[in-house]
Amino acid sequence: MTTRVTRPRRSCLSVPGSSPKMLAKAPGLPADEVFMDLEDSVAPAAKEEARGNIVQALKEGDWTGKTVVVRVNGVYTRWCYRDVIEVVEAAGDLLDCIMIPKVELASDVTFVAELLRQIEETIGLDRRIGIEAQIETATGLTNIDEIANASDRTETLIFGPADMSASLGLPALTAGLPMPGYPGDHWHGVLSRILIAARNAGLQAIDGPYLVIKDLDGFREMALRSRALGYDGKWALHPGQIDVLNEVFAPTQEEYDKAEAILEAYRKATEEQMMGAVMFGNEMIDEASRKMAEQLAARGRAAGMSRQRTLADFAEGGGGEG
Repeated sequence: MTTRVTRPRRSCLSVPGSSPKMLAKAPGLPADEVFMDLEDSVAPAAKEEARGNIVQALKEGDWTGKTVVVRVNGVYTRWCYRDVIEVVEAAGDLLDCIMIPKVELASDVTFVAELLRQIEETIGLDRRIGIEAQIETATGLTNIDEIANASDRTETLIFGPADMSASLGLPALTAGLPMPGYPGDHWHGVLSRILIAARNAGLQAIDGPYLVIKDLDGFREMALRSRALGYDGKWALHPGQIDVLNEVFAPTQEEYDKAEAILEAYRKATEEQMMGAVMFGNEMIDEASRKMAEQLAARGRAAGMSRQRTLADFAEGGGGEG
């Protein structure tokens, strides 16, 4: 399995490329990722002007500490190639990833990957731009494993509930909400399928938007569901949603400290004591424990957390509680 780039993505804020005011405000917001949009939030007549707005925002804003992304139009539209060329040639050194919407085939990803390669070589760009792929249709979901492994530039798979609802013919008008009359989470199967494909390819998995902006309780509930499944983050359509996501998708300090302590204990056991399993407080930990701890510790590091408790604090009897 290819080792992919992992960036902070607890909260992924969508900002329309047609709004210079919102683009200027975005660097000061606490979102892990900001993606400047050229697709659905921008009217067809405004798309070309929006490219210039985004380039200006990239050059003038202080994006330190953020994952910086531009969502281009889909590869089946007439705007896609110019979106990539104009933005990357003008401001590629300030960009982390290109997001591709409505990905349906592996070739959608390789098209953008090859375009990026050519631009990078032409302008002498000394950084490699990643790719985020949105899964928004039945066709994309069917081909998801090929999509996930199409390019080693790919960093995330993203669930798009609105277009997926239309593609599947669901009786819904508002994306991201529970389905009335369905006894459970009607997106569970789709979310699980995207997660499995992402993890199999070494990618992050990101949940899509919740459109009822002022319903923070409902938003939190849906974020908790995707976090419980193992997702790394979720979209925010409004600055008011960011803090909820940063809280939900980060481990608690206790969880983070325990994960780092497990990694330290297991490393000492295997490298110094030549043991494959060891007691950690009142728990037996082994290679499977290390894998789980590494996942949680990585989330904490991506969130900028620092360790506050040592391995000695989790000595026999401590068990990591308290």
